[in-house]
Amino acid sequence: MWQTYANLLHVPQPARRWMRRLLVATIAGIISGCAAALLEFAIHVGTEHLIGQYIHSDEIKMFHFDWHILALPAMGALVAGMLVHLFAQKNQGHGVDILTRAFHHKQGRMHINSPIIRNIGAALVISSGGSAGPEGPIAALGAAIGSTIGKLFKLTVHERRILLVAGCAAGIGAIFRCPLGGALFASGILYYEPEFESDAIVPSFVASVVGYSIYMQLWGYTGPMLEGVINLHFTSGKDLIWYAILGPMCGMTAIFFALCMHTVEKKIRPALKMPVWGTAALGGLCTGGLACLLPQVMDDRYLFVQGVLDGTFLEAESVLHYGPWMWVGLFFVIVIVKCMATGLTVGSGAPGGVLGPSVFIGGMVGALLGAIGMALFPDSFPPELRQALIPVGMAGVMAATMRVPIASMVMITEMTGSYGLIAPLMIVCVTSYLIGRGRGLNPEQLRSAADSPAHAADPVIHLLESTRVNQVMSLSQNWAMTIPPDMPLNEIIARVQPGTRPIFAVTKDNRLKGVISASDLGHVVGSDNFLMASVIVAADLMTENVTFLLPEDDLFSSLAIFAREDHEVLPVLNRGDKSQWVGMLERKAIVEHLHERLAQTHTQAFSEYEGLGVLEADLQVDQLILGVSNQHANIQKLFVPLVAVGKSLKQCDFRKQFNAQVIAIEQPDGTIQTPPDLDAPLRTDQRLLTVVWDTPPASDTIEADAIEDEDSM
Repeated sequence: MWQTYANLLHVPQPARRWMRRLLVATIAGIISGCAAALLEFAIHVGTEHLIGQYIHSDEIKMFHFDWHILALPAMGALVAGMLVHLFAQKNQGHGVDILTRAFHHKQGRMHINSPIIRNIGAALVISSGGSAGPEGPIAALGAAIGSTIGKLFKLTVHERRILLVAGCAAGIGAIFRCPLGGALFASGILYYEPEFESDAIVPSFVASVVGYSIYMQLWGYTGPMLEGVINLHFTSGKDLIWYAILGPMCGMTAIFFALCMHTVEKKIRPALKMPVWGTAALGGLCTGGLACLLPQVMDDRYLFVQGVLDGTFLEAESVLHYGPWMWVGLFFVIVIVKCMATGLTVGSGAPGGVLGPSVFIGGMVGALLGAIGMALFPDSFPPELRQALIPVGMAGVMAATMRVPIASMVMITEMTGSYGLIAPLMIVCVTSYLIGRGRGLNPEQLRSAADSPAHAADPVIHLLESTRVNQVMSLSQNWAMTIPPDMPLNEIIARVQPGTRPIFAVTKDNRLKGVISASDLGHVVGSDNFLMASVIVAADLMTENVTFLLPEDDLFSSLAIFAREDHEVLPVLNRGDKSQWVGMLERKAIVEHLHERLAQTHTQAFSEYEGLGVLEADLQVDQLILGVSNQHANIQKLFVPLVAVGKSLKQCDFRKQFNAQVIAIEQPDGTIQTPPDLDAPLRTDQRLLTVVWDTPPASDTIEADAIEDEDSM
């Protein structure tokens, strides 16, 4: 469908590819934005009617026991766990790990049913007071939406993977209200090195902007997620000391957070041997117990963080008697308890994400360091620095737990609306990432694109995409199988060489009228119509509406058309005049061109890089070994024996004397001489590649037996 419309519009192949990708990315953004708005609405209404009836996470209450606070997280996790158990058991994970696994190992395939169920379950868990975030589930749902759209439009595997990333970007960009950060997050979450999925970045930008716009249209623009940060700036070099401390604090906190998740998910949960709904309910009950001590662990909207940032929490009547070190202790306990509560909720199997809790924990780490500064230097510690440490800490912990340092900087900048903290964000995110990157919360991440199965064929694909059809095709005037429309069938058959499957181009005045394939001829030859071979002409046999290529098309896209049409040859027509035939492209010509270019690349690589040159001789040796099939022989590289130095292989009778056959000689400069020169004297600086027999060859055994027989006579 895409091919037909684009050809009619005279659109070049690269432009067609971008049009297709951006159009489907826009569709994915629209649907993902609606899904994010719906999830936000469900959490808003659910929280108001469930846990919001009994506690507000931005309140000052602490150590307040309530049966509702204890039981509601367990009940919500129980129902959500049953939904997962019944309808989404196959896809285990908390959001971003599911889509990362689908990208690398499932060719970008994600069924949409499971993410929908997990989003419903996440809404239940969060509304009931569970310590989880909506960002992971909506990221997985957006990715599944993109994957499903790719399947519906019958896109390639590569394009389906791109759409999966774009859908994730739309979900994150909408729910976090950070379109640029969402695109960078989705493109970078696949790898734990600071690397991006380059082909997906532009579609992710489009999908994220569209998703964010739809979300804002439905919910309205309510300002940044954290207010009061827009006026904060990095103005003093002395403040850098505190940010240099905050980075390692965030990294170590991320390690502790990952340890909590791993302990529950990989040790406690398997040891219980309970279904997912049972472990989720038990984890919810423990979370409820922690919430009775500190209700702030239920905060999924950063309301408590906002209260600490703007000072409303610190100035409340009930805490005015707190001394500076009491704040330090409180924030430290909140960090620890929030890590534990999230591990108990999400790690026990309840649906929900860890991205939101990471941001909350980071804010509390920043508040903790600010409280330490206020306690140590009550008269000189700037209040603006205390505030600035909070959003920077949010980015720091997220950079380490998600292993996306660059995206974390951008996301927090957009979430707060402030660009005045870029410098400290860079310092904290990098140091936190370097310290905590070994214990990230996404175990499906790979080191880089070089390790991903999705990029195994990248060198070949890039080579094919850089080559145009007109560079490889056979020109029309050189195509031997060109016939006029009025050529009789018997003359056509006479031109068929035995053992070949030709494609005849039926032309008139260099205008392609149609093609005749070998199968077309086979149908006629095998029927009664063959008796009229002198009457039937090419115009009666030809296929008129044929799939064609344009000279500007790249070889990679052309191969997809070859595979879809199951043809060995495709005609090439002029882009401006579709009836003007310019040539034919054979599939074998693409293969030959590929072999030639790969050989050139191989030669260039070994000539350009000295380190690879060392391997060239070994690769040549491997090629020699592949030709040796004797199962009783083994291949060894030997020094020249002292008794053979100065003698030729023929003179020292190497095969009999050492029970080995020399198949090649490696020279001091690394070159391989094969076959070896039997008359050249051997030197100590040479190496011999030999086939060594465990038992003498049959010919030698027969000869030895004959000698023994002669001696006995």
